[in-house]
Amino acid sequence: MRHAKTEEIFISKGIECAAWLYSPADAANPPVILMAHGFSAERSFGLPAFAERFVDEGWAVFVFDYRTFGDSKGVPRNFVNPDMHNEDWDAAIAHVKTLNNIDTDRMILWGTSFSGGHVVCTAARHPEISAIIAQVPFCGPVADAEKPPFTTVIKVIYHLLMDKIKNALTGKRHYVPVVGKPGSFAIMNTPECWHGFLKLVPEDRFYANETPAAIYGLIQNYNPSALADRVLCPALVIAGEHDSLIPVAKVREMAGRIPKSTFRSLNTNHFEPYTGQAFEDNIRLQIDFLKEVLR
Repeated sequence: MRHAKTEEIFISKGIECAAWLYSPADAANPPVILMAHGFSAERSFGLPAFAERFVDEGWAVFVFDYRTFGDSKGVPRNFVNPDMHNEDWDAAIAHVKTLNNIDTDRMILWGTSFSGGHVVCTAARHPEISAIIAQVPFCGPVADAEKPPFTTVIKVIYHLLMDKIKNALTGKRHYVPVVGKPGSFAIMNTPECWHGFLKLVPEDRFYANETPAAIYGLIQNYNPSALADRVLCPALVIAGEHDSLIPVAKVREMAGRIPKSTFRSLNTNHFEPYTGQAFEDNIRLQIDFLKEVLR
């Protein structure tokens, strides 16, 4: 299906956020899917492939960057902050409701990884949402997770303190690596992370592999699973069976707390659902779900 892709700007807490609006050319008043990426990623990192398949089905798609990321404004740059991200979701919803020629009574939220948790939290706040898709979603702290080595704990405490001190004295932030190879100090450093994450970055985009160290403290108090039972709309929750970042059992547990959830798992790790045959299997699940919800 032919479609138009236009640049959009919306305001979140006074800051400009960048978005793309995909509009199917031959569909009148289509439903709309709102999409944003996961931990420290930008809208261009693999999301256009999903958006294009959705718009081919006759649905509008609104894909945005969080404040401080990608083409959105705001400082400090690349600040992974779940509270700010949820505010951006609220602002995106409010903006989309002002758009013409879109059926805003049929609004779907789509999130992946960290934003898979965000769409659960956002749907819990917005009972008007028609459905959500949470792909390999962050669910919250894992109670029985293996404890990190003592040396890693010390490094985390050091970087947290450095960030607090630097921010207090200069207003600037102390950064840590987002993704690294196994054995390196980074927020994501399991075997699939380095190549899996960087494979999503387009060749023409520069990726600053860093975020303020404050995220180590913020993420400990972020628990989307605790709000899952407040999600009233249908939800498709997709896990990766070999995901080393988010255990499949944790995803299944969160899905079980959502009253109208459909749980599916893919034979993938955390980053494989974006490309290749895994993407084809994944997008088919999502399209079939949306056809059922939107019929």
